[in-house]
Amino acid sequence: MSLPAQQLQFDDALLDDYSATVADAVDRIGPAVCRIERVGGASGQGSGFVITPDGLVVTNFHVVGDARTVRVTMPDGVSREGRVLGRDPDTDIALVRADGSFADIAPLGDSKRLRRGQIAIAIGNPLGFEWTVTSGVVSALGRSMRASTGRLIDDVIQTDAALNPGNSGGPLVSSAGEVIGVNTAMIHGAQGIAFAVASNTANFVISEIIRFGRVRRAFIGVSADTTNLPRRAALLSQVSSNTAVRLRSVEANSPAARAGLKEGDIIAAIDGRPVTGVDDLVRLLDAERIGRETLCTVVRRSGITQVTVMPVART
Repeated sequence: MSLPAQQLQFDDALLDDYSATVADAVDRIGPAVCRIERVGGASGQGSGFVITPDGLVVTNFHVVGDARTVRVTMPDGVSREGRVLGRDPDTDIALVRADGSFADIAPLGDSKRLRRGQIAIAIGNPLGFEWTVTSGVVSALGRSMRASTGRLIDDVIQTDAALNPGNSGGPLVSSAGEVIGVNTAMIHGAQGIAFAVASNTANFVISEIIRFGRVRRAFIGVSADTTNLPRRAALLSQVSSNTAVRLRSVEANSPAARAGLKEGDIIAAIDGRPVTGVDDLVRLLDAERIGRETLCTVVRRSGITQVTVMPVART
C-alpha cells in the first residue's frame, strides 16, 4: 500500500531540512579542517582543525606522536609546516602552530549543552579519502575510554557517525555548526560505535598547553560519569545544579581511596563549587590543588557528607 502524496511530500521536506542542516554545518566548519602528516621519524597522518586565525590547530596526540613538526594541508591544497606546541597523551589531544594566517576557523563549542539524539557530523580524512563527511547522532555522553597511556579519558562523547583511520583529530560538529568534540577512536570489530573527546575537555587541555607547554593535573584516582542529582540532594548539598558526577571506580591506595571515597559516591561540589559533570571534575582538579586539602561534598544513601582529599601530582 503506497503512502499518500501529502505524507510523501512531508517526508521529503524533513529529509531536505536534515540535508540542509548538515550541509550548512559542513560549509561553516569544513574549510578549517586539515590533513596532518608527520615530518621525519615514524610515518603517520590524520586530521585536525584550525581554531584561531594565527594557526593554532587541534588534533590527536596519536596523530602527531613524538614528531616535532608536521605538514598541515588545507582543503584548498595549500600545505604549511606546523610545530607541535604540546601534547597530552592522557586525553589524546595535541596542539600545533601552523605557519601563516587562516581566514577559516572552527572554534570549540560548549559540549555541556549536548543532548543524546542530537545530530553529530564528523569531518576528516579517513583512509586517504580527503575531507569526507559522515553524520549520525550523539549516542551517549560522559563515557570513559582508555588512552594510549592506559589512563581513562573521562567526558567522552559516543556517536554513531562513521569514523575510520584518518578521521582521528578531526572535528565532531553539531547541527549548529559548532565543534563539540575531537574525534579520537572507534571500537574495532564493532559497527556504529565511535568516540570523541568532548570540546570542553579539549578546551581545558589547550589552555594548559598554551600557558605551560603541558597539562598539569591534580590526581585523586577515580573515574566518573555524569549523573542526575536529585533535587533534595542538591538542596542538602547547597548546590544549584541538577547534575553531578558518580564515581565508577576508585583506584586502590589512591588519594581518593585513602580519604574514604567509594565506588557509587556522588560528588556534588569541590570546595563549595558545583561539579555538574565530568568536565567540571577535570577542570577543578587543576595543578593549584596538588598537595592542598580539597573538600568534596559527597552524596550517599546515608546522606550528605564532607570528605577531605589530598590530591597529588599526576605523573
